[in-house]
Amino acid sequence: MPDPSTTAQDPLVRTLARAGAGLVLVGLLTGIVAGGALSGRYAPLDGRILLGAHVAALTGAFFIFALAWTQPMLHLGEKGRARLAWAVIFANYANWLVTIVKSTMGVHGVDLTADARNNAVFGALTVLVVLPALGGAAVWVWSLGARRSQ
Repeated sequence: MPDPSTTAQDPLVRTLARAGAGLVLVGLLTGIVAGGALSGRYAPLDGRILLGAHVAALTGAFFIFALAWTQPMLHLGEKGRARLAWAVIFANYANWLVTIVKSTMGVHGVDLTADARNNAVFGALTVLVVLPALGGAAVWVWSLGARRSQ
């Protein structure tokens, strides 16, 4: 395993750390807004869905941090590591953003229904969150056991 002091200088690790920290920040701010929405202060927003955005951002940040921490263990080349990092960053920020948007619509988007707005959210979550996150997680698991490519 590489020296941790050199890992901290890796630009990709710093990008992942910054992305995770940014998601923690927006997640905490979302928690404040969620509290206001739950108390009725922000009537058009669904506080329960905003609370989900708050939790999704915080857990997504730890997905990003874990990926940053395991960078020295990955058996991927530089391009593969960068693609994986951006897929995970994208999926987690998209999860937070789509959940914020759906809080204004009052739909959950976790299954197809007769509601077109719900189905649009379902499609957005599938394409922007589920597929990149699952793909990224699969590559991550694989790359932790595969041989390093050159």
